[in-house]
Amino acid sequence: MKLYGYWRSGCTWRVRIALALKGVTYEYQPVHLLKGEQHQDPFRTLNLLESVPLLEWHEGGAIRRLAQSLAIIDFLDQRFPSPPLLSTDPWLRARTHQLAEIVNSGIQPFQTPFVMGQVKAFGGDDKAWVALFHQRGLSALEEETSRTAGRFSVGDAPSIADCCLVPQLYASRRFKIDLTPYPTLTRIEAACEALPAFQAAHPDRQPDAEHAPR
Repeated sequence: MKLYGYWRSGCTWRVRIALALKGVTYEYQPVHLLKGEQHQDPFRTLNLLESVPLLEWHEGGAIRRLAQSLAIIDFLDQRFPSPPLLSTDPWLRARTHQLAEIVNSGIQPFQTPFVMGQVKAFGGDDKAWVALFHQRGLSALEEETSRTAGRFSVGDAPSIADCCLVPQLYASRRFKIDLTPYPTLTRIEAACEALPAFQAAHPDRQPDAEHAPR
């Protein structure tokens, strides 16, 4: 398997966590988003949305590719069922998806460089914009997660919800969002960060990580 991604992309990070939890080895192909490599050949011919992550593998003599982080994680969970990232209980499975989607559709899309650039281009306050969606989304996530949380977001094992949570809180700190109002989320984050799989997936440990100020 080959994973196309960017070290600080939260969506790529989610997939790295899932791969690490599953113990799946893969080749990592960096795509530098700030240099616009996602818009250049050959990558843009592989993913028409020109975004990361993208998972590629060989199967049955053909090359298969899959984009969108939650679709990739769902595929990985079925292809490599142990340990499971989704419950077999229908309600808990749906709740896990719900928590993941609060991040995936309710917070993360509004913090991307492209969207924030568009906000500024239309004369808006990009910092106020991102703060609004972080606070709105995290408040909902805190309340909903508290209803199913054990050690992790849904019970006592990591799930797809945790794969989304950890990268999002990292991004929230980068945007200087106060996380004090979200004790359930930060407690779960600490439990995740104690696991080797989450540690291995951290942006600072990726081969394309950049530590110099930009």
